[in-house]
Amino acid sequence: MKLQGKTIVVTGGTSGIGAACSRQYVAEGARVVMASIQPEEGKKLEEELGGQEHALFVPCDVTCEQQVSRLFETAEAHFGKVHGVHCNAGAWAQGTVESFDDAIWERVMGVNVQGVLWTLKYGVGALRRAGKGVVLVTTSVAAQIGFPQHAVYCASKAALEAIIRCMTTDYAGEIRVVGISPGTIRTPMLEATCQGWDRPVEDLFREVAEKIPVRRLGEPEDVAKAAVFLMSDDAAYINGTIVTLDGGTMALPPW
Repeated sequence: MKLQGKTIVVTGGTSGIGAACSRQYVAEGARVVMASIQPEEGKKLEEELGGQEHALFVPCDVTCEQQVSRLFETAEAHFGKVHGVHCNAGAWAQGTVESFDDAIWERVMGVNVQGVLWTLKYGVGALRRAGKGVVLVTTSVAAQIGFPQHAVYCASKAALEAIIRCMTTDYAGEIRVVGISPGTIRTPMLEATCQGWDRPVEDLFREVAEKIPVRRLGEPEDVAKAAVFLMSDDAAYINGTIVTLDGGTMALPPW
């Protein structure tokens, strides 16, 4: 029980990687506050994880400062202290820089960057009130790879890596800050990136899996197990860095 006695707030905590992390955190002894804009999924997951003694769903749009502030007020009122903040909420939009517009900016940068900043603005205070804590940010190998038709998404993930480094120096001795950078993970967002192709999604997934050195796609549970370690005291000397979980994708030559 690596996380026994800890309370962790997870944004985007009811779907894909976030839901897998919420489950794994509870399995390792933590109490979890799951925030998202998916009330039906949130309530179902809250019930699955044993009810509000172990897991609490809080509706929250991370692009809204007032909702994020209430999220941490609710978390502390319900569980007393917050020991970990996992910034996981994410959004994706397809396109090159020529297709960029206000709607894409608000959707992708609003959730992926502004949403993280709002979460950390109020999360840092909660962690301080607990004495110390851990911030974990879900970024992506998109911060290093120029994926076609992903201009704004890739930019948003690169921004998160800069935030991680800055927080590490700003909160030295108080808060440990780490990132987790998934590669190709089988999630609803990954399926969304396949829209518009004239081939079934599973065919595309099989083709991609054959190119990854471990010869499979990642699963949300792969990320969740690593997240538990990074949140735990076992990772106490891991700080200011990003752990990549890509099955070896980044090691591939460009041909």
